[in-house]
Amino acid sequence: MSVPAFSDISKSANDISRSHEAIRHPHGGLLRHLQDKTQSADRAPLLQLLNKDFYHLSAGTIEVKSNTPNNVAFKVTGKSSHDKATSGNLEGKYTDKSLGKSPISSSSSSESSRTSSKGSAHYKRSRKKPSSLSCSISRITVPGPRAWPLEFALLFRDNQPPTLLTTCRRVLKTGLTLTQTWNTANALESKVELADSIAKGLKAEGVFSFLPTSQSRGAKLNLHFKQNIFHGRAFFDLLKGPIANVDAVVGHEGFLAGASAGFDVNKGALTGYSAALGYTAPVYTASITATDNLSVFAASYYHKVNGQVEAGAKATWNSKTGNAVGLEVASKYRLDPVSFAKAKINDRGVAAVAYNVLLRPGVTLGLGGSFDTQKLDQATHKVGVSFTFEG
Repeated sequence: MSVPAFSDISKSANDISRSHEAIRHPHGGLLRHLQDKTQSADRAPLLQLLNKDFYHLSAGTIEVKSNTPNNVAFKVTGKSSHDKATSGNLEGKYTDKSLGKSPISSSSSSESSRTSSKGSAHYKRSRKKPSSLSCSISRITVPGPRAWPLEFALLFRDNQPPTLLTTCRRVLKTGLTLTQTWNTANALESKVELADSIAKGLKAEGVFSFLPTSQSRGAKLNLHFKQNIFHGRAFFDLLKGPIANVDAVVGHEGFLAGASAGFDVNKGALTGYSAALGYTAPVYTASITATDNLSVFAASYYHKVNGQVEAGAKATWNSKTGNAVGLEVASKYRLDPVSFAKAKINDRGVAAVAYNVLLRPGVTLGLGGSFDTQKLDQATHKVGVSFTFEG
């Protein structure tokens, strides 16, 4: 069982849905349910149960996703708020999937030798040139269980063409991802990710932002390191402070313990700290967190009752504001393989419902509403609709 990040310690680290299960769409065709696949990737069922797929937050949302053969993914998102304000976001993401697919190889006198034999008569008549030996090395192998990539070539030049004596190439299973985002606020953001290159389980991210209207710039460095019983992260804001935020979680047989802290380098002082304890099992999870300098306490519980029903609850108490405890309860019911319904209610009497259905492969419809049960006669209710197109 993998150890979650600190921000996910109150959420199950297990998949709550069958992300790779093929199901038959009622209109024909074999497909995989998009919502199940998304939930499996996020691996955060409690957060999804309480916050995800409730469409009343925006009056209208449309999202278009597409993928190209050269590993570039595009996503366009448009939203219309209940205040009649619109916003949009364009994202392009490139993943270098070729990395890690070149195995260690060795060869001798191959293609160039065959070429040489074809033109042997021509070279016999040519004036013989001095022989030469050249060696080409790209990157050096570092001894140890985790070696750096190695590229090595040894060529023997006897007249022309050169004869390839031997070559060796090794590329680690690394992942390079480049993401560029541009939204209607004219904010630009570039993100570079490199995973499992420096060390196994280590992912490095560089996030660079620019706002042309105010000439505001941002640069952040994020490090994620994950092992079987440990998950640590470090976030550095290089242009503000600089400020460092670090957190770590250790786990053993389902028990989790984590802590986080923020540090301002210029001031030499802590900016905040938090702690959390949790227990996770294949079908349920429970946790207690203390955030905001151990002043805000939260207890949460999630349970996957069966393949159709999920339930969860979260209670929050802020020791600085009084004795009132906030409570939120949510449930999800899968109606059939391509649709589900959700409902939640909090201690203030605000209830929300949602319905999600896969109309056809690549087209998803979401409907949602929020109702204040204490003010049913007032115009405080909200409804929303969402369309997602994926190709």
